[in-house]
Amino acid sequence: MSGVAPPFAPVKPAALAPFRVRNYRFQWPADLFTSWAFEMETLILGWFVLVETRSVLLLTVLASLNYVGTLIAPVFGVIGDRIGHRDLLAMMRASYAVLAATLMTLALTGHLTPFYVMVIVSVMGLVRPSDLGVRGALVANIMPHHLLIGAISVSRTTMDSARIAGALSGAGLFAALGIGPAYIAVVGLYLLATVLTLCVVAPAKPHPTDELVDATLRRSPLRDLRQGVAYVWTTPRMRAAMWIAFLVNLTAFPISNGLLPYIVRDIYGAGQPALGYLSASFAIGSLIGSMALSMIGAIRVARLMIGATVMWYAMLLVFAQVQTVPAAIACLGLAGFSQSLTMISIAVILMRTASEHFRGRVMGVRMMVIYGLPLGLLAAGSLIDLIGFAATGTLYAVSGLLLMLAIVLHWRADLWHVHAPANAR
Repeated sequence: MSGVAPPFAPVKPAALAPFRVRNYRFQWPADLFTSWAFEMETLILGWFVLVETRSVLLLTVLASLNYVGTLIAPVFGVIGDRIGHRDLLAMMRASYAVLAATLMTLALTGHLTPFYVMVIVSVMGLVRPSDLGVRGALVANIMPHHLLIGAISVSRTTMDSARIAGALSGAGLFAALGIGPAYIAVVGLYLLATVLTLCVVAPAKPHPTDELVDATLRRSPLRDLRQGVAYVWTTPRMRAAMWIAFLVNLTAFPISNGLLPYIVRDIYGAGQPALGYLSASFAIGSLIGSMALSMIGAIRVARLMIGATVMWYAMLLVFAQVQTVPAAIACLGLAGFSQSLTMISIAVILMRTASEHFRGRVMGVRMMVIYGLPLGLLAAGSLIDLIGFAATGTLYAVSGLLLMLAIVLHWRADLWHVHAPANAR
């Protein structure tokens, strides 16, 4: 017998295989630059508001404003399904550049105040939550089915690396040069992302008949939205994945993300460099998780989602108790690793299950559940004032873990059973 594999043997996809697709070679850096700018803005504005107001409640309000658009995210899904996800994404990123340029101008002229920051972040928050869903739908449309797990995993590295580069560069530029010069870099990243997004060639669709075009134009967008929500609600594995996504946004992300400026400044008594290190540690763990999953050819995705979520909450439980920056860095690194596996698994379950003409609406519904994050942040801000950070973090981690296990128990046939479609290799 020769050592050559038989022609029908499955081939394990390489981590770089998605880059063989021309469109992906443009979308990936566009997503990367957008994510870098997001992370830089989050840290820069969070620190600015905290220093100017000295209020953890206003810090949580600012973080929550980034997600005010989650409730209208399904509308962006409908628009993407109608006009094309590439065009919608380019328009969204151009709007980020305009808003960031406004903040840059105010900062350079000395007129920037926490009030102006809140107003502009509120406007950006109407659009920004939908970016992840629209880019996910575009990836699913331009990639062959057998490369989908690898493509989504590698796409996830754009956010992971952004939390490293964006956290360190954002905090460094702000500390060294001030908020105005730091925002020049943010505006440049958004402009580059817009241009690269426009370089993606929209996937070709079958030529529609005149009757089909007329029917599409007459169809109500509200009806499209209702159909998307009903489609998710009547598909058990998608509904279960949505509930887990909502839960981690409500109870996990506020502790490991939105509250970091407060934790660094008031719990550890550290400054901007420590904030960059903690954000980067979470991102490094997440990046390792994304890259590891991109190299795996076959895995039971729903079981991976369950195990990773349990690990995520366990690390947050430990993180709530530690009192030093090095210990916090280690906890957040492991939390980031498990978070990455959880979020990629959710995205794969949704995109594998959804039919092509529903992908935008499904990802729109997925983005809507991010609304749990601002709710969790606002509740955490109030609870910290009442019972302290350690007790609040413990409450969030324990309640999130118990509720997640309840979801798995209810949908165990769709999530845990080895022959369930969500666990198909």
